[in-house]
Amino acid sequence: MIALIINISAFSLLFFTFIQDKQKAQRSLKQALVKFVNLLPMMILIIIMIGLILGFIPPEVIRNYLGSDSNIIEIIVASLFGAITMIPSLVALPLAGSLIEAGASYTPVAAFITTLTMVGFVTLPIELKELGKKMTILRNIFAFLFAIIISLLIGVLL
Repeated sequence: MIALIINISAFSLLFFTFIQDKQKAQRSLKQALVKFVNLLPMMILIIIMIGLILGFIPPEVIRNYLGSDSNIIEIIVASLFGAITMIPSLVALPLAGSLIEAGASYTPVAAFITTLTMVGFVTLPIELKELGKKMTILRNIFAFLFAIIISLLIGVLL
């Protein structure tokens, strides 16, 4: 239902834009097409990655390892995995949705996503060079702690 509302709104606004300025609307559609073509490889990667992960890891395993809100070990493992993984958010967010659909709990998935975006283990060499050792270590420690706090809050709220 939400997708239908969004699509109707988008087409209505597109129609309104064509009425207002046809050339500007055509330029916008061309820009949107170029953006879509540029995003297409990433979208295909998302579909392949989610398919591989869910194909090789049965939902029961996901439920067993990520299915509990109260297990701090699950949260820490998901946080560590997120911290050391270099996955674009564009790929990670649909993956998180698929993990939740497969039986994972919100808390460890939130821990994975927040550490993925907040903690820079893979980018550590660049951060050390640009920010210095003390600032990099402090930033990553605080980011990791806040990511766990955020995931716990999400678990309580959802």
